[in-house]
Amino acid sequence: MFVQTFPITRGDFDTAGEASSKIKNMLKKLGISPRIVREVAITAYEMELNLVIHSLGGELKLEVRPKSIELTAKDNGPGIEDIKLALKEGYSTASESVRNMGFGAGMGLPNVVRHCHNFHIESELNKGTLIIAGYSLDEKED
Repeated sequence: MFVQTFPITRGDFDTAGEASSKIKNMLKKLGISPRIVREVAITAYEMELNLVIHSLGGELKLEVRPKSIELTAKDNGPGIEDIKLALKEGYSTASESVRNMGFGAGMGLPNVVRHCHNFHIESELNKGTLIIAGYSLDEKED
């Protein structure tokens, strides 16, 4: 099993995307199929940006097992008031300044759900959010 954890800092747009890029490169080096690498990279990027934009800081963790990959985003933060609403395309609580930078279009969580095989989310107001995206490696390779 391979495990790597990346600390993510609130509001750090200068390094936003670095963790997901490292994850993509690690998976390529491990010989994971290009299709799975692409899906995990998209999910990792969306999770990472959500941590930068919405949390008070947190971590993105990659776990690679022989037959599966798991990405976990865990934060300290305000939590998500309405998870069902947060999963709708176009819904965003991003600030105007974040939107002016080109982020916060309300596609982060919908893209995570779209690009993973298994999805789990739990959130508690004023405590934080946990998101787990899973991938099966048992499928036929590209």
